[in-house]
Amino acid sequence: MDNLIFCLNATVPVFLMMLLGFLFRRVGFVDKAFADKINGFVFKAALPVLLFQDMSGADFFAQWDGGFVGLCFGVTAVSILSMVLLSHVLSRELRGEFVQASYRSSVALLGVAFLQNIYGTAGAAPLMIIGAVPLYNIAAVLILALMHPDQGGLSRDRLLRTLKKVVTNPILIGIVVGMVWALLRIPQPVILQKSVDSFAGVATPMGLIGLGASVDPEQALAKLKPSLLAVFCKLFLFAAVFLPLAVWLGYRTDKLVTVLIMLASSTTSSSYVMARGQGYDGALTANTILLTTFLSAFTLTGWLYVLRSMGLI
Repeated sequence: MDNLIFCLNATVPVFLMMLLGFLFRRVGFVDKAFADKINGFVFKAALPVLLFQDMSGADFFAQWDGGFVGLCFGVTAVSILSMVLLSHVLSRELRGEFVQASYRSSVALLGVAFLQNIYGTAGAAPLMIIGAVPLYNIAAVLILALMHPDQGGLSRDRLLRTLKKVVTNPILIGIVVGMVWALLRIPQPVILQKSVDSFAGVATPMGLIGLGASVDPEQALAKLKPSLLAVFCKLFLFAAVFLPLAVWLGYRTDKLVTVLIMLASSTTSSSYVMARGQGYDGALTANTILLTTFLSAFTLTGWLYVLRSMGLI
């Protein structure tokens, strides 16, 4: 019972905030445009400040773990390639959407939210973001372009734009600035600390509300069968395959929870925007986002319960 209560305390508050955002959208307190603005503010400002706060105040040499970053990168790469192979069981017009929706997680927001809820800090989330997020973004553009049935492939301009987006990603910038700040041991005056604390404090609740408000059931129900396959891979398959590897490598507590979030959290809502922007109808992606967002409230609780019962977190 104690293990179950621990898991519910970790997951329920996170998904209640998302449910609150969803209800706000349903009753008209928040519309899609405002939800997009919330998500943009969190992505471009609040979350980078939160990650800067965690990195800048840490002992960088004590926290850096190149093996963990390599694990996150390697697992992400294998996950993407495996979904590319699996996508060939589907019709050609669905393959690009399926691959992106299957591997691309809401790691920055949900990873930080879960770790803060359990351990009080972002923990190993910045290291995971360094290992996984640039590859997420680059692979998404490559896959959607190269696997689209009506496009000739990936143009040089599109690739350059993608690389520019990766380099200028606000979340990565926040992490890098925080790392440099910690390496140089730059002092933080009390005024700066309190200002950063106040600003960073809005990132998690506002981000979860914005994420919940972005879920649109009206875009779902189309192309249900391939969406269910993507959901199975996103919430079950990757975790079942790669969590034992992380355990075997010796990762425990916050790092193991970070790997779990990377592998088995809901598909990020930005996947729909990218799919639509590259000429797909987006129905499969919207369906996967909706289903994984709802079902992950239960599946993540289950995964945490298993890990907790085994004494790993």
